[in-house]
Amino acid sequence: MKTKVEQKNTPADHVPARRKTLSGVVMSDKMKDTIVVLVERYVKHPKYAKYIQYRKRYKVHDAGNTKKIGETVTIRECKPMSRHKRFEVLS
Repeated sequence: MKTKVEQKNTPADHVPARRKTLSGVVMSDKMKDTIVVLVERYVKHPKYAKYIQYRKRYKVHDAGNTKKIGETVTIRECKPMSRHKRFEVLS
């Protein structure tokens, strides 16, 4: 009976995943160290070939409350900071 040889990933074989980067407009800055960013994207419908606008609001970590309502910001995915916060401000 032959046994399987298990191959373990070594650090040299591991390729880190890219973090998702999005840009949007600040909708709210009322929370401490958190802003709400509205991200809009246009997607072509696979069957009807019509472009549809999708909107999604993300809660984003903003240390020091530096961003204000109406500013355009770039956000990056990070490890979860709270129940809803999974992004941080890049610029």
